[in-house]
Amino acid sequence: MSGAVPRSPWALRAYLTLAAVLAPVWRRGLERRLRRGKETPRSVRQKLGSEYAERPPGNMVWGHAVGVGEAMALAGLFARLAPLRPDCHFLITTTARTSGDALKRTGLPPRCQHQFAPVDTPDAVSRFLDHWRPSLALWCEMDLWPALIAGTDARGIPRVLVNARLSPESLAKRRWGRWLYRALLPGFKDVFAQNEASAQGLVALGAPRERITVTGTIKSLVPPLGCDADELGAWREALGVRPVWLLASSHPGEEALALQAHARLRERHPDALLLIAPRAPARGAEVAALAQQAPLRSAGIPLATQAPVYVADSIGEMGLWYRLAPIALVGGSFAPVGGHNPHEPLALGCAVLHGPNVWNFSESYERLDALGHSRPVPDADAVVRAVSAVWTQPHARDTAARSDPQAEVVISRVLGLLPA
Repeated sequence: MSGAVPRSPWALRAYLTLAAVLAPVWRRGLERRLRRGKETPRSVRQKLGSEYAERPPGNMVWGHAVGVGEAMALAGLFARLAPLRPDCHFLITTTARTSGDALKRTGLPPRCQHQFAPVDTPDAVSRFLDHWRPSLALWCEMDLWPALIAGTDARGIPRVLVNARLSPESLAKRRWGRWLYRALLPGFKDVFAQNEASAQGLVALGAPRERITVTGTIKSLVPPLGCDADELGAWREALGVRPVWLLASSHPGEEALALQAHARLRERHPDALLLIAPRAPARGAEVAALAQQAPLRSAGIPLATQAPVYVADSIGEMGLWYRLAPIALVGGSFAPVGGHNPHEPLALGCAVLHGPNVWNFSESYERLDALGHSRPVPDADAVVRAVSAVWTQPHARDTAARSDPQAEVVISRVLGLLPA
């Protein structure tokens, strides 16, 4: 394979042989997902390599991601690259429909397309790469598909791994496939890890240490989430001067803490509104019951009128809620989850509060706390003080980009790998 020095090529050969044999299984699996409504006819055709958009002329930069956060991070990276390389076009592939839907709602960067990644069989991969002919391939985080990587190597396409993160648990799970990783990781031109622990884990899996740079998360480059302008206008008109705050991406146990804080806030601000956006929208009814039958977005109640709490159990509307609230308690930080992305609210000028459990974004929160862009709150009392301070000392929303400085290293190095 061009550009790679695998230690155990037999593992990759065995995988590719098995993947070719299992191609009919992939097809049947996609057909079942289509019947269940988890795929669309178009997504199935794209994954099987039978439908593509037209490839524009010139250099094509391709990035692959699995989750919504990773896809949005790639969109932010490509938005920064687009004005620097007006000769380049960009492609983002995802495996999940939710990621593709999120990109469409927010809007793709200039000269950028989205499509679904091919299933990891040699034939589907070949059709994909023969059509798009990327000049550079970027993998975001650790969604590494061996056939897809082997195909890029066979065509001499340089590849980069960005935003790589390995927790001790995920490293332990990946050790079973260490022979495959040792065949794949040495072929990456650059590997950008979120922290030193992840860098060490990548070395243990076979990545050359001299190619790894610790840069923090490129999720700091996420573009501002979009929202429906008419919805935003209707909400602002209905709310008037009511003070609002948001519990974003909440998990069980965090709603009770927020409701406790909100009861105290309403002692001074009787018309205050708490918006609760549970991380899992399916928990909407459960959260509404906890909040004494608060109105539900999913129940067709479009606006909060006089209700003290409103449950925003919808998908793809976080851009609306962050615009309505000047301050948000970002969930997953009191529950043992590890926290969620603080850069999404900050990109819309929404101040951020968080609990103690933020290991998923530990580097970002450490820097943002030091700069005063986010604030740790250990309990409901601290939440009350922080929200009150924002309400009683109104300030202009700061929507300036707050990207991690080391994310600029990724941009610079990616530019250096692109052909002139």
